[in-house]
Amino acid sequence: MKTTNRTHYLVQAGLIAAAYAAATYLCALWGLAYGEVQFRFSEALMVLALFTPAAIPGLTIGCVIANLGSPFGLIDIVCGSFATLIAVIGMWLIRDWKVKIGKERINLIAPMLPVISNAIIVGLEISAFMPEGLSWAGFAAAALSVGFGELVVCYGLGIPLSILLDHLPILKTGKR
Repeated sequence: MKTTNRTHYLVQAGLIAAAYAAATYLCALWGLAYGEVQFRFSEALMVLALFTPAAIPGLTIGCVIANLGSPFGLIDIVCGSFATLIAVIGMWLIRDWKVKIGKERINLIAPMLPVISNAIIVGLEISAFMPEGLSWAGFAAAALSVGFGELVVCYGLGIPLSILLDHLPILKTGKR
């Protein structure tokens, strides 16, 4: 990798990490970033993995930084960031799986990956902290709650963001 390409990659990853962390902390002000009910607007940025491999370290590091503010502590830093890492790697791998809807070509499967990974991993994490301890009912409730929030944000904000980004001339490199 040439020095300018490496620098560009690192800058992209850093900006993505900063944006994710800042958006999560903004959500935390309204009580939407941590716990069973999560509507992290920052999760809409997961679609950046469809455009650049720099989103993989950027979103993962951004999640680590964002989860420094979590009431669940180190376990949330590790588990939440692992869920993000799994999702963004998967999204990058299936970035070209698009369907034509009207005039747009949209990847409708990729946003489901963070929904699934966070529902399972973060749902398991949250249910382990419940007063009754880890149980199937607690896991199901936490997974559904986290998954629902992810679904709303990843599809409600993420899909429109990916359509917008797909039309930006600066992203048209011809390499995708």
